[in-house]
Amino acid sequence: MSISGKVDPVVRPVAATDIAEALVEGLRDFQALPLYGLCFGALYAGGGIAIMLCLTAFGMVYLVYPLAAGFALIGPFVAIGLYEVSRRRERGEPVSFGAIWSAIRARSEIGWMAFVTLFVFVIWMYQVRLLIALLLGLHASFSSLQEFMTVVLTTNEGLLFLAIGNAVGAALSLILFSLTVVSFPLLLDREVDFVTAMVTSVRAVVTSPLPMISWAAVIVMLLIVSALPYFLGLVVTLPVLGHATWHLYRRLVVPV
Repeated sequence: MSISGKVDPVVRPVAATDIAEALVEGLRDFQALPLYGLCFGALYAGGGIAIMLCLTAFGMVYLVYPLAAGFALIGPFVAIGLYEVSRRRERGEPVSFGAIWSAIRARSEIGWMAFVTLFVFVIWMYQVRLLIALLLGLHASFSSLQEFMTVVLTTNEGLLFLAIGNAVGAALSLILFSLTVVSFPLLLDREVDFVTAMVTSVRAVVTSPLPMISWAAVIVMLLIVSALPYFLGLVVTLPVLGHATWHLYRRLVVPV
């Protein structure tokens, strides 16, 4: 039983073929309703561009690379509207921005999951700044991203920073992925509390570790690569991955 007193969702194992089929179905959803996917993708990319411009204005352009890497962490939260689009298309219900917003607002537990997601993202950015201070100097500052990458790739301290930073980032990404891959779609689909949703999400990953970790790697790599050209690739990548996540959720959690 969940802490809300309801029966816990039932999780079933998936295979690599399920992930491939979910991606295909996600692409079909995007092709069927491209306006919504492009809007949410543009919102995600626009947020990245805005943060990048702020970092540049404050002389912290060297944080653009960690930002691009960590930006994948908040993808599940931003894609929640895409889950609702896929859910409505699956049920044959009308799709509109008003209906999507109403459905999200009706699920108060989603706010707590959003807090968890943003909290981990803040931890990621703070640990990057801490590692820079510890390994590259307490008052380290770089006039350009190129100068920062040169130091990181050509000095022992920079290589250590890169190794530790990527290791910590991978750990945080795996933790947040395990907590959110099923929880956001589940909170939209059913009346459950956010703790039950996170537990169910972790159970889904533990039940099918290799396929789910592979899916996590695909998501992170696609989002990072898409973020490199000024975050513009995210306009298309995010909606496809968002729709695909909904269909994978359908395979992972047994319907009521």
